[in-house]
Amino acid sequence: MPRFLSLVRVEENTVDMESADPGFEQRMGALFEEITKAGVMLDTAGLRPTAESTRLTWSDGKVSYTDGPFTETKEVVGGYAMMQCKDMAEALEWGKRFLAAHPPHWKVALEVREVEEQPEG
Repeated sequence: MPRFLSLVRVEENTVDMESADPGFEQRMGALFEEITKAGVMLDTAGLRPTAESTRLTWSDGKVSYTDGPFTETKEVVGGYAMMQCKDMAEALEWGKRFLAAHPPHWKVALEVREVEEQPEG
């Protein structure tokens, strides 16, 4: 069964738990319980702020390092989920439900990509 990586994209400075409505954590917990029981969720986590990260760039045969935060980047990856679904349609349905659990005033995007599996042998 194919695996799908969902990248949660947020505007880092505009999304915080303090602005979430009181039912947000309950909705998200119920969804995570359901998706785990369905055997779909393989792994998920939120990511630390970009202020605590470093970006490595390969250019002209050299590696350069840039410490965060990355002010030139409006939208950042704030978390991920690795799911095992029968097809892209199922992965997108779970993604839609994930986004709908968020407060309506937050701007959250989800990029869903199928993992390219390496042939066995």
